[in-house]
Amino acid sequence: MPSLFPTQTVDPRPETSEIKAGPVKFGKSWRFDFDRGDFVMTPTGRVAEAAYTDAWAEWCKKALLTERYRYLVYSRNHGQEFEGLITRGLTRAGNELEIKRIATQCLMVDPRTRSVGNFTFRWEYDACIFSCEVASIHNEEVKINGSVVI
Repeated sequence: MPSLFPTQTVDPRPETSEIKAGPVKFGKSWRFDFDRGDFVMTPTGRVAEAAYTDAWAEWCKKALLTERYRYLVYSRNHGQEFEGLITRGLTRAGNELEIKRIATQCLMVDPRTRSVGNFTFRWEYDACIFSCEVASIHNEEVKINGSVVI
């Protein structure tokens, strides 16, 4: 009978056979103003486009704002699970470690992301405001900000 407690670790990335062959493409996206909660418009009244690295950075911001499993339109790999931290009763240091883990897991799903690191945390009452640096496979870095209410 197989063991109920396996000892080998599992790589969170899919097997190489599951990844589509060919280079990873940096496409286009619509530019979104996260502070206003609306799309950015050009002077001619069209929605502004974000291309390549900017589109990837938009995806990173959106992924950290989307609660995982909440919206059927997204795959089960899209989004974060910060809401679960509320009921865990962890210390500030414990919450910071979990925020690092969840944010890293959330952003590393995209094959355009090479690494997530250099987290900084600031606490205001029960809210933890954090920022991190995310690097693409083309060695371009963006700073992403987020917050979690504990």
